[in-house]
Parts: sequence; C-alpha cells; structure tokens
Amino acid sequence: MSERVGSQAATLWRFALRRLAQAVPLLLVVSLVVFGLIHLVPGGPMALYLENPNVRPEDIARLRASLGLDRPLAVQYVSWLGAFVQGDWGYSFSDGRPVIERIAERLPATIELGLTSTALALLVAIPVGLLAARRPRVDQLASATAIAAISLPTFWSGLILQLVFANLLGWLPSSGRVSFGATGAADRLTHLVLPCVVLATVHAAAWSRYLRGSVREVLAAPFVRAARARGVRERAVLFRHVLRAAVGPMITVVLLDVSIMASGAVVTESIFAWPGVGSLFTEAMVKRDYTVLMAFLMCAATSVVVFGAAGDIALRIVDPRVREDA
Repeated sequence: MSERVGSQAATLWRFALRRLAQAVPLLLVVSLVVFGLIHLVPGGPMALYLENPNVRPEDIARLRASLGLDRPLAVQYVSWLGAFVQGDWGYSFSDGRPVIERIAERLPATIELGLTSTALALLVAIPVGLLAARRPRVDQLASATAIAAISLPTFWSGLILQLVFANLLGWLPSSGRVSFGATGAADRLTHLVLPCVVLATVHAAAWSRYLRGSVREVLAAPFVRAARARGVRERAVLFRHVLRAAVGPMITVVLLDVSIMASGAVVTESIFAWPGVGSLFTEAMVKRDYTVLMAFLMCAATSVVVFGAAGDIALRIVDPRVREDA
C-alpha cells in the first residue's frame, strides 16, 4: 500500500514539474509580446512626458537615457526581463514609487474580494447545479437565470446595483472599501456586498451550468447504477459518489476563474472604486504608466498559468481515472 502511495506521489511530482517546465517558455512568449506592444504604442513608455508641454526636449532626452530607452529594443527587453525575474519591477512613472510596492499594497483588497466572491459563488453554484441535474423544472429556471446573469454586462449590473441599493434605498455604500473614519468589520462587510455580488453572480451562473452537465453525465455511469442496485440511499449516492466524481472537472474551471480574480477584477473594481490591483490597472492605463502595466500583465499571465496547473494537479488527486490515463 505504501509503495503504491509513493508511486502516485512521484507521478504527481513529475507531472507538476512537467507543467512548470511548460509554463516557463509560455511566460517568456507572453513577456515578449507584451513588451513589444507597449513599445509599439505611439510615444511608447515616454508618451506621458511627450504630451506635457512643460517638459523640454533635453529633459526628454535625459529621461530616455536614465530609463535606458535609448538602447536597442532587444537590449532593453533582456535588461527588463533580468531585473523583473530578480524582483526589480522598476518605478512607477506617475509617482516614482517602486512598482512592486504599489501592487503589494493593492493585492490584499483584491484577494479579499476574490476569495469572498468565490465562496459565495460556490455556495450558490453547487446546490443549484445538483438540483438542476435532477429536476427538470429547476433546470429550466436555473438555465434562464444563468443565461441572463452571464449575458448582462458586468458594468451594467454593477451600476444597477449601485443605483438601487446605494442611491435609492441607501442600504449599502456605493464605492470604496471602508468609510472615512470607520474601522469596524461591519463597515468593511457592507462595502464588500455589492462588488462581491456582481462577481459571484457571473461565476455562480457559469459554474452551476457546468456542474449540472457533469452531474448528469455521472448519473448515467455504471458505478452509480451499481450503487443504487446495492440499495444505497439516494442521498448517499448523490453526495458520496456522484458529487465527488462530478466536481473533479469543475475544479480546473473554478481555479482558472479564480486566477482572473486574483489578477484583478478590472471592471468590477473600477465601478465600485475598490482599491485593488484591478483598479490600479485602470489608473495605469489612463496615466500610461507602462511599468505598472507591464508588471500587472505579467502577474496576470503568471496567475493564469499557476492556477491552471494547480487545477490540473487537483483534478489528478480527486479523480483516479485521470491518474490512470497519465
């Protein structure tokens, strides 16, 4: 038994290392593309200074030399990549602060919003998906609701929630993470409600439909029929056998969506003025703060790759059939 467990662990480690080896060239390609696009924008990284009439041409030349922008593009990329890997992400063009410091101070807010939204979405998606797979009437209602939730633009639903619950009813704050001068947990919770509902609604709709299809497929599997033939209670069949097998493929989907939230829910954070990395990205776009944009895009790409690999590894742990096919 111990030998089998050790063999499975070794196989899992080999798979994880293989995924890591595949991620490195992918991230290199992403960095090359992003770096090239940033420099293809009219004005390039110096656009913010070129549009300022108070900045003299000699100041522009001095800034280009100090930032290394007068060197060949290939040399600039290699220099930037080497510094980025070592944790030197440069300095913000807008305020001169280290980019890694600006992202680090915004990250807790994004993690708070992402984790809360994920938990709420799962609390809704799992029971709705199970009921929809077994009851046609619930399936029709859930399907119509999910289509509506997915189809509505995030900015529109966010603005409607602000209009109704903040402006008209006055039940909840319309923006921000905390009220001015407030320190209690209740105040932070009220600020979290609206952006969390916007994010959770979209993901709960998609995840419930995905789980519903997976549950229906598992319900027709031979081992489920065998469990019922042995006299196992329907509730036990559903939660011990069906849900365990059906939730495996859903793990990858959930983790990929979480990676997007972890890198910043740009639209939602911008609507509700949530001080996370998503709103930082919007600010950097407006100010053309290219060092911040480069760091954000690389962090976003890395989170997608890491969470995608984590989803595949988790699926191999949960679903024995995947391990057997490896």
